[in-house]
Amino acid sequence: MRTRDMHELVFTHEHFMSLALRQAQIAAENREVPVGAVIVHGNAIIGQAHNQTEMLKDPTAHAEIIAITQAASALEDWRLLDTVLYVTKEPCPMCAGAIVQARIPIVVYGVDDIGRGGAKSLFPILDSPHLNHRCEIITGILEEPCRALLQNFFREKRR
Repeated sequence: MRTRDMHELVFTHEHFMSLALRQAQIAAENREVPVGAVIVHGNAIIGQAHNQTEMLKDPTAHAEIIAITQAASALEDWRLLDTVLYVTKEPCPMCAGAIVQARIPIVVYGVDDIGRGGAKSLFPILDSPHLNHRCEIITGILEEPCRALLQNFFREKRR
């Protein structure tokens, strides 16, 4: 078996979701809602972030929005073609709108947000026939650790 160069490696959805989960853990440590996002182009991470709404006092400082901004800068293009977004929780409607605008073709997330989800649960924005771009949606990747992190965060917050 030959050693593969880094550019030949193919990582799994679980690998990149685990990196998004690390970002979510950073958010939790900073008393932010624990959501993390990673954007991948090929095998390269071109954006990664966690929620920072409390720290920045900015309602748009969601993990997905920050990661999209980083990825657009890395590619020097607002169209994030040939990318995959990994996010620990189903994107909200605001983030789903940004994902559609950025033309991200594949969105992978851990846990559904049945009360506020903007990908498919409540508002099916990512696959809307009324918009000019649709995303392939893959759900349930590392679902249990993503759910546990959110549940633990909100349980502690209520105390």
